[in-house]
Amino acid sequence: MIETERLARHAVHPARTRGRVVPEEESRHRSPHQRDRDRILHSAAFRKLMHKTQVFVAHEGDYYRTRLTHSLEVAQIARSAARSLRLNEDLAEAVALAHDLGHTPFGHAGEDALHALMAPYDGFDHNAQALRIVTRLERRYAGFDGLNLTWETLEGLVKHNGPLLTAGADPAALPFALRDVDIDLELGTHASLEAQIAALADDIAYNVHDLDDGLQAAFFTLDELRDLPLIGPLIAEVDARHPGTAPKRRKHEALRRLFSVMVEDLMRETVARVEDAAPDSAEAVRHHPAPLAAFSEGMTAGIDGIRAFLMARMYRHFRVNRMTVKAHALIDRMFPLLLGTPNLLPDDWAAEAAGRDEATRARIVADYIAGMTDRYALDEHRRLTDPYARG
Repeated sequence: MIETERLARHAVHPARTRGRVVPEEESRHRSPHQRDRDRILHSAAFRKLMHKTQVFVAHEGDYYRTRLTHSLEVAQIARSAARSLRLNEDLAEAVALAHDLGHTPFGHAGEDALHALMAPYDGFDHNAQALRIVTRLERRYAGFDGLNLTWETLEGLVKHNGPLLTAGADPAALPFALRDVDIDLELGTHASLEAQIAALADDIAYNVHDLDDGLQAAFFTLDELRDLPLIGPLIAEVDARHPGTAPKRRKHEALRRLFSVMVEDLMRETVARVEDAAPDSAEAVRHHPAPLAAFSEGMTAGIDGIRAFLMARMYRHFRVNRMTVKAHALIDRMFPLLLGTPNLLPDDWAAEAAGRDEATRARIVADYIAGMTDRYALDEHRRLTDPYARG
């Protein structure tokens, strides 16, 4: 059980959880948020992340990150930061592990394709889809659909990037999955500090590991990073301290230092903001006018410079562009086939789609496609379109 006496006043205390939609007897040995973390880890959606694209499709090489390895890296950063800040480590870890559950096959290319196809039916959003997975689509437990996670984990999953409703905003403009749950997640406020930390842990993880993966793919060289903010001075520091270091060690040492610099900046800035705001509860964090977890202005500018470089040299590289076009074409072809002929779906999905109106069928087909791994999507497309394919 978490040592609640060491938690800061503004942390989410497990004993004060707002509970679950379906009441359950809680464990004597695990806090509610530990149970949430464990349920996420054991879910089918989490296992599928092993074969879902981060940037590179799985068959392009075993070295590159997947959604699963990325989620584990984010969880490690979030948990370590939460511990240092005297926050609820288990909640931070649960939000980090769940944050990518709603991603489609083929990364953002798959999401863009599915969103365009779902435009007449309320669209598609991977963050909202993650909520749909943990409240409806996971069907493992006898007493409820979904994972029946605590309110705090659901809130963090949905709002980790900030409030979703500003004053006067129309709730009807929210993604469908956020309107399809009977849970008030207070979408006009910030999430807990634990969830805010998880969101920035995501930024740290993907910036560092996308540089690593881009170097491995030979999209650019380490020396081409020397003029970039943040990483450039660190490469120079490594070269000065360890001249003649082997290329792989040189790369790892520079990226390791970048990782540490980003984490340390996050910790300093967050501590300063918390001390200035002096929140006396998790509720005070939620209602503060600005996030309390943040990078410094200088770090934010440096991260923006790295992102711009990655956008130009990696995310728009012709190899990535080719996979993007293929992903669009594959999903563009599968979706209307399954929507128009739902008996092409596997039996359990077909039974759910039978007799439904078009909008409901479209949502079911989107759920089915979004839940595919890259490999399954490629195989299913072949089964649906290749006359010589079996099945």
